[in-house]
Amino acid sequence: MARASTGYETQRAVATRNRAAILAVAQELLEADPAASTNEIAKRAGVGAGTLYRHFPSRAELILAVYQGDVERLVGSVDDVLAAHSSALAAFVAWFEQLAAYVRVKHGLGEALHTAAAQDVIDATYAPVTAAVGRLLDACVAEGSVAPGHDPADVLLLMGFLWRVAPGDAGVAQGRRLTAVVLDGIRTPVRKRSGV
Repeated sequence: MARASTGYETQRAVATRNRAAILAVAQELLEADPAASTNEIAKRAGVGAGTLYRHFPSRAELILAVYQGDVERLVGSVDDVLAAHSSALAAFVAWFEQLAAYVRVKHGLGEALHTAAAQDVIDATYAPVTAAVGRLLDACVAEGSVAPGHDPADVLLLMGFLWRVAPGDAGVAQGRRLTAVVLDGIRTPVRKRSGV
C-alpha cells in the first residue's frame, strides 16, 4: 500500500509542477503576444499538448487561469506596491496600470468572455480587487492625496478606462492623461446628492 501511495503522490507532484510550468509560460507568452498558441506554450513549458489539455481543456480555460492567477497575485501585492513607491498615490497608479495589463490578457478571449466559466472567474476576482482598491484608497486618504469617502467599487469602475486604451506608447500616454483626470476628481470630497 505504501508504494502505491508514494506512486500516486509522485504523479500528483509531477502534475502540480506541470500545471505551474504551463501557467508560468502562458503568462509570459500571452503578455508578449495574446495570440500565442497553446502548442508554443506546451513546448516552452516542456510538456506535450496532451498534458496541457488535461489541465486546460481549452485555450479559453488556460487564459482564464492565467488571468485569475495574475489578479490574485496583484491583490496580494498591495503592501509591497505601497512599500516600493514614494507615495501611496504613486502606488495607486502603478497598481492600476498592472491591473490593466492583466485585464488586457482577458481580452484575448474574444467570444469566450461570454461563457459561464469566464463570468465565474470575473465574479470571483471582483470582491478581492475591490478590497485591494479600498486599501490603496485608505493609504491615499491617510497621506492626504485623496479625499475620504470614495467608494472603492466606484473608483474601480472609473479606472476601467485603463484596459480600453490602445496598446503601445500612445495608449500608455492616453492612460496617464486620463488617470490624472480621475485623480483630480477623487481629490475632491464626495458630495451627497439626491438625484442627478
